[in-house]
Amino acid sequence: MTRLNPITTPRHQLRAEKVRHNREAALNAFIGKKAEIDAMLARLQTLSADHFETHPDEINWGDVGTLEHYARLLKRITDSAFREGEHAE
Repeated sequence: MTRLNPITTPRHQLRAEKVRHNREAALNAFIGKKAEIDAMLARLQTLSADHFETHPDEINWGDVGTLEHYARLLKRITDSAFREGEHAE
């Protein structure tokens, strides 16, 4: 990428270039965060498919409490993402 000379380049062109650069950086950051979320969701899906590494004969109330905790945290996320619960408009 060629850098614009701030002395010879009109201000509106410098501002436009800065806006373009900021949007590009934001898009790259967004894609990176989305990839992080996708990876976490895939790991959770795998763990859930494995019944959270529990065996039906060994499940106890501690396991229920752990899943309740996970569900509560996920509900906060889904409420925020879908504007439900305390995030409803």
